[in-house]
Amino acid sequence: MPATVDEKRAFQMVMELMAIPGVSGREGAVAAYITSKLRAAGAPASAIRSDKAHKKTPLPGEVGNLVFQMPGTVRRARRLLMAHLDTVPICVGAKPVRKGELVRSADPKTGLGADDRSGVAVVLNTALEILRRKLPHPPLTFFWPIQEEVGLHGARHVQLSLLAKPRLAFNWDGGAAEKVTVAATGGYRLQIEIDGLAAHAGGAPEKGVSAIAIASLAIAQLVRDGWHGLIEKGNHRGTSNVGYIHGGEATNVITDHVELKAEARSHDREFRKQIVGVIEQAFTDAASRICNTDGKCGKVRFHARNDYEAFKLAGDEPSVLAAERAVRAVGLVPERAVSNGGLDANWMTAHGIPTVTLGCGQMQIHTTSEYLDIPAFQRACKIALELATETA
Repeated sequence: MPATVDEKRAFQMVMELMAIPGVSGREGAVAAYITSKLRAAGAPASAIRSDKAHKKTPLPGEVGNLVFQMPGTVRRARRLLMAHLDTVPICVGAKPVRKGELVRSADPKTGLGADDRSGVAVVLNTALEILRRKLPHPPLTFFWPIQEEVGLHGARHVQLSLLAKPRLAFNWDGGAAEKVTVAATGGYRLQIEIDGLAAHAGGAPEKGVSAIAIASLAIAQLVRDGWHGLIEKGNHRGTSNVGYIHGGEATNVITDHVELKAEARSHDREFRKQIVGVIEQAFTDAASRICNTDGKCGKVRFHARNDYEAFKLAGDEPSVLAAERAVRAVGLVPERAVSNGGLDANWMTAHGIPTVTLGCGQMQIHTTSEYLDIPAFQRACKIALELATETA
């Protein structure tokens, strides 16, 4: 028989979770909510632990990753269920309201936060169902990482010993309940600093070197040559984006400093590096072309890091097969998918824990149009419980 869950209680929980503010680095209230629910259901305090990942991340944080271990009642390989705690800033102030079979934010200026509070609820509900109903299960680890939205930092810096060496792992983070994501792209992040030379824009513009002009010239070149946005070069595909630019204080001053943040993604590691190289060359060339009448030109500094490596799970990977069995058990047809965005599964797989990502009903994420598909969320809860209690 397929797993059954208390749908009313699970729905109430996801509504409460979506209303809790918790952007990257400020996940403390969400972690406290999970801990209180686990303790109220009988989980021993000693089984609920946090690491110090927030001390290692670029963004200072309130709390580390949250982990709950549950010893098995049957002798089988340990399984891990996970979902990230944080939301993007647009979700702060969300007021979840049900409209038919969907949930949206009553405030049209905010996102909902179903990414990824619906995943948090799926994983937490699974632990609570097992605790309350004393269901038989293999050894389990429940894992709620921090700071996924700003670079998968929680999964990257997790204290692996707390996870207790799981053999199968499942991550809930986006889309339809039947979606089984088995691969994801890799990504670089770049910080670009441009130094020009200040001068009066009306009295002596020829003495200045505009950092804004350098940035504009470089971005225009990338767009013109097909290296910004969707990138298709022969058999290679990737993406890039300049997503942040800041500089200047007044229109009567030639801007002497601009900061930009950009990214490059591709499933092909070498092509991803090539994209980064092209971006750097475009800015270097632009800096050399913007000079003043004294022959002084701009300068550019780059800081690039590989945020996460691409991965692809084998078709017969046990986590993949188990996920597809669970999807079928609740009457759905599994759909294997490849993600062009990074997932916590990227770092989990890099840690030697092959991880499948499943959907839990959140749609149009990172926008004010975000919504939660309630039937999909409820099916995800059943799939998660199926995976956590599979003992045959």
